[in-house]
Amino acid sequence: MENIIEIKNLKKSFGSKKILKGLSLNLEKGQVVSLIGPSGSGKSTFLRCINLLERPDCGEIIYKGENILQGDFKTADFKGKLAMVFQNFNLFNNMSVLDNCTKAPIKVLKASREEVEEKAIKNLDLVGMGDFIKARPSQLSGGQKQRVAIARALTMDPDIILFDEPTSALDPEMVGEVLSTINNLKDLGLTMLIVSHEMDFVRRVSDKIIFMDQGKILEEGSPDQIFTSPKYDRTRQFLNVNL
Repeated sequence: MENIIEIKNLKKSFGSKKILKGLSLNLEKGQVVSLIGPSGSGKSTFLRCINLLERPDCGEIIYKGENILQGDFKTADFKGKLAMVFQNFNLFNNMSVLDNCTKAPIKVLKASREEVEEKAIKNLDLVGMGDFIKARPSQLSGGQKQRVAIARALTMDPDIILFDEPTSALDPEMVGEVLSTINNLKDLGLTMLIVSHEMDFVRRVSDKIIFMDQGKILEEGSPDQIFTSPKYDRTRQFLNVNL
């Protein structure tokens, strides 16, 4: 399989606190990889470093054969290829659902409004939000907001979608609709990197699971390997608490 992105020895500190302690990861085209682990293990920081929302202190992020952390790489081109779905939706409350989905592609991709709107409507239909294109975020439930955020990410035509705890801000009855939407994206062959505490979902949707602890990747493997025969007591302890 083709590697879309290769991450080598990524490190990140905030002041004297080391958050990421040399993380490496390959993500293949069409693969769904989930990051699990206790709070504070560095999962969200890892996503933010991959997406360049935070600048790693050192390491390499190889995208299409180039290290995007080198000074001569045009990082603006790369950011359009990674879409992020955040915990708290990050929608613009003063804009309609449709405008939320079209603002970034028009600005970043320099695409025509007509082309982007057509694509956005298609993606809103895909996530079950096609009837809400004129609504404002304040009129939507949390689950609906997150599905709009997913449609917005899709409208960027990304190579990879990053999900940072996409259900953590939702009421329990809304979690299922968002997880079902993400599961449907897997059926479309999209490449995804997901941080989630929903263990049943992670086990069902993932091709590979990575367990992080204290800023390191402790182990990785298939869902069966991680959930039925983890190598480390720390992984086993975490899963016993969270299943």
